[in-house]
Amino acid sequence: MTVLEVLQATTAFFKKHDIENPRLNAEHLLAHVLGRKRIELYLDFERKLTETELGPLRDLVKRRSEGEPLQHLLGTVEFCGHVFLCDKRAMVPRPETEELVELLKSEIQDPKSQIVDVGTGSGVIALSLAAEFPEARIFAVDVSDDALALAQENAIRLDLSGRVQFLKSRLLETTEGPFDLIVANLPYISTQDRRTLSREVLRDPEIALFAGARGDELVRELINQAPTRLGPGGTLALEIGLGQRDALLSALAEKNYRDICSKNDYNGVTRFLFARYG
Repeated sequence: MTVLEVLQATTAFFKKHDIENPRLNAEHLLAHVLGRKRIELYLDFERKLTETELGPLRDLVKRRSEGEPLQHLLGTVEFCGHVFLCDKRAMVPRPETEELVELLKSEIQDPKSQIVDVGTGSGVIALSLAAEFPEARIFAVDVSDDALALAQENAIRLDLSGRVQFLKSRLLETTEGPFDLIVANLPYISTQDRRTLSREVLRDPEIALFAGARGDELVRELINQAPTRLGPGGTLALEIGLGQRDALLSALAEKNYRDICSKNDYNGVTRFLFARYG
């Protein structure tokens, strides 16, 4: 079979198995097996593939059709212009979180800011900010040993290991501060919504997805903790779930935060909250 024929057959197979963006998935997997860039496939449509190449591809296609995330199969994910290792130890980074990082870049005024990324997962927020603000002092905390190990591997991969300090902590419990910025993309899905999630999302670690029966329990706990760790006028930045805005805005107001605001993602969904304290 030629490259084009394999792409067409794989795309059709993925469509039957309800894989989102079937052609894109097929291209990524074939490029991965061939060790090529995806765009290079278009220059090689008539090339015939050997059985040595088709064997590994069949395995990856089968696993993808069963709901294994594309990023796990590739072993990497692109985020804010950097390539990060990605596997089952932490949640697959979402495009919305890239939007949060872009918002933070305009929010950070002092290049020497002290920043903590709470629930760092694979480290994408902390490391993206470290790359952007080389003079900042950045901490990345997580309760999961597996996630912290992955984040540290990413720091080494990006040559940023000397710029971020990694710490095991449940929220801010073992941190000291004061911080100019506390940013968090915490678990915010209700355990009652498990059955509504896709096969791919359910491959993420449960500890990275579910916060409790309401979904906002950990975010609320962080809102309560943060004032003791924020410096004067410090900022708390949160990524939140659908339908959580109003209740969390009220929680921020009750704790005497100021300059409280919400921001939408590119799909028009309220996804981010910002507030200052002190």
